[in-house]
Amino acid sequence: MAQSDHLLDRMMQLHPKVIDLTLDRMWRILDALGHPEQNLHPVIHIAGTNGKGSTQAMIRAGLEGAGLTTHAYTSPHLARFHERIRIAGELIDEAALSAILDQCLAANGPDPITYFEITTAAALVAFAQTPADYTLLEVGLGGRLDATNVIDTPALSVITPIDLDHQQFLGDTIEAIAGEKAGIIKPRIPVVVGPQQEAALEVIEARASGLSAPILAHGQHWHVSVERERLIFQDETGLLDLSLPALAGPHQIQNAGTALAALRALGRGEAEAAMTNATWPARMQRLRHGPLVDAAPGAELWLDGGHNPHASRAIAATLQGLPKRPTHLICGMLNTKDVIGYMEPLAALADSLTAVSIPGQSATLSAEDTAAAAKAAGHQSGTADTVATALTQITAHTPNARILICGSLYLAGEILKENG
Repeated sequence: MAQSDHLLDRMMQLHPKVIDLTLDRMWRILDALGHPEQNLHPVIHIAGTNGKGSTQAMIRAGLEGAGLTTHAYTSPHLARFHERIRIAGELIDEAALSAILDQCLAANGPDPITYFEITTAAALVAFAQTPADYTLLEVGLGGRLDATNVIDTPALSVITPIDLDHQQFLGDTIEAIAGEKAGIIKPRIPVVVGPQQEAALEVIEARASGLSAPILAHGQHWHVSVERERLIFQDETGLLDLSLPALAGPHQIQNAGTALAALRALGRGEAEAAMTNATWPARMQRLRHGPLVDAAPGAELWLDGGHNPHASRAIAATLQGLPKRPTHLICGMLNTKDVIGYMEPLAALADSLTAVSIPGQSATLSAEDTAAAAKAAGHQSGTADTVATALTQITAHTPNARILICGSLYLAGEILKENG
């Protein structure tokens, strides 16, 4: 086990038994660390329910395509914690991560602090130590009381599409959740807003107006579409005719529009690079190499970590756009998610759903309960002990199947580790 893994385990032991959303613990540790958040380079702060990571990846690709350096913070990780912290374009190395985690543990002492809070503090320390042109911060949960919301004057705020998720923390209506996400908006700082339900947009606009924050909203201040296999983006400064995003799925068109609007607001970045150079694992990712692919040589394997109804609708739209092929799902989910709501949009597109438990996750829904939910959502469902077993079961009767492994970022992380 790497040194950073031991330190991360120690951090997990500090986690409060009940998570209460507050910034008090965050301010305490930042004060002990000398307030690294005050020494960051221009920050782009990104909140939303869906598309945060993809949008961040495209913004980063656009900035780096113009020769600029970027730090980036995202969560959760898939295979290794190091994925969360990117320093001037490169994943943080083991030595630097271990040193910074050790520093944060010493600064915090024995006081309770959430895993996300103390690791966010570690990211801010890492970013403050190395020069870069921009720092991209992705919100973990909500916005208003999220551990990343300690930046007084970001260069730009970005809000991607909002939907129901994490209702136990953020509220059970779109308006309540939008109010939490809109908490990242700062006085007089521009905010780029991706496509929203009307109820969410009204909340965001009211917050922005109250803080005199200029708003750049989809459908009002910028538009994005596809024409003749090209992406067309238009705002008040003109029209862009670009390659389609490298990230798969029609929902990535809207994420691309949000990223382009952000780059235009900054007045920096290379738009074509934002489309063609972005990578983001486990978001309708085609698996082309590795043991799982070798075990099903005639099949087409895909991986997606989306886990709520909005993500499921995006997956369904992506599948509808692919060439016709027998399609089977391997699905594992957490018991905190809207399982039936996730599964319903996929029912008409899948020939079967094989349910699995997520290894190493105490909050996993059992394979049997997942299969029962799938049946209630209209799927022909069964179970398997592992993803590898599910692959064998599916390819035994449909060797040329399109197989999508889906339902959880935690499951996706296990697959990326297993598949090398």
